Amino acid sequence: MEWYEVYFLTEEEKKHLLKGLLPRSRELGIAEELRGWNWPAPPLQPVYDTVLALYEVANSYCPTNRDLYLRRVRRVFPAPSAAMVQGRVLHAALVHVLVSAKRLIYSVGVAQYQTICRELQELGPVNVESELQALAPEDAADLKRKVAIVTEFEKARIISRIQEILFKQPYIGEDSLAVLAIPVIVEQKLDGSFLGLSPNLSTDAFTVCEPMIVDLKFGERRDFHRLTTTGYALVMESLYEFPVNIGCLVYGSFRGDRLIINKDLHIIDDELRQWFIESRDEKARMVYEEIDPGFPAECYQGCHCYAACHG
Repeated sequence: MEWYEVYFLTEEEKKHLLKGLLPRSRELGIAEELRGWNWPAPPLQPVYDTVLALYEVANSYCPTNRDLYLRRVRRVFPAPSAAMVQGRVLHAALVHVLVSAKRLIYSVGVAQYQTICRELQELGPVNVESELQALAPEDAADLKRKVAIVTEFEKARIISRIQEILFKQPYIGEDSLAVLAIPVIVEQKLDGSFLGLSPNLSTDAFTVCEPMIVDLKFGERRDFHRLTTTGYALVMESLYEFPVNIGCLVYGSFRGDRLIINKDLHIIDDELRQWFIESRDEKARMVYEEIDPGFPAECYQGCHCYAACHG
């Protein structure tokens, strides 16, 4: 049976990970100085006394990063775009289902698994009314529809997963069922201080079987998205001193009333690590020295800073 939950791998993806990426990552090797646990020494040691959020290092939607300059130097905080609100709300919808499912397993117990499945099936979507108020009525209605789609999609997959595990494991306990049915930690809190990052970081998801950083995106693919998984991998290594070699970007899109999931499984190699470090140092210098990077040759569509930049 194949499971297509947002954060869990299909059988084909598991084979790609186990037979392809993991052996390659071990053969490639990672330069010791680029492991997160070497944070006290260059190049990981922060150069500037400026603390950045991980998303500030990883995001490069603005070609010159003037959005970061406006926020951190000029202290201008434009309202989030509709796309930003959508990403935040859909992530919250997914977390709501995953955490509620874990809570039900622990509170109801394996012996009453049918109650778990029934209550999970009856679970309503997360309340996002406060977020919707910032959107135009048509955008709010569309996002509410998408929240319902994500919620029903994930509920159905988790129920199938619970039932499949219980068929195979008659003596399983609540803790084991929760880990096997939902083998991810969502919104794990991390302190990025060793790397000059915020002490209040939060990963979208972290898988516990093979250390892998998972990040959820709604929108088109961008090369720099891999900097997010890279940054979290470096932070995990700096805190816990075990290697994190694999990242997974999960891209969600909608086709009518269907949720379509595509994944970008990748090795967090030397090139990505060096790119992240260079981005961190370049942006920290811009903030520390209050350097205006200037306007880009072309602004990207939907930039929430456009009015602040251009008056």
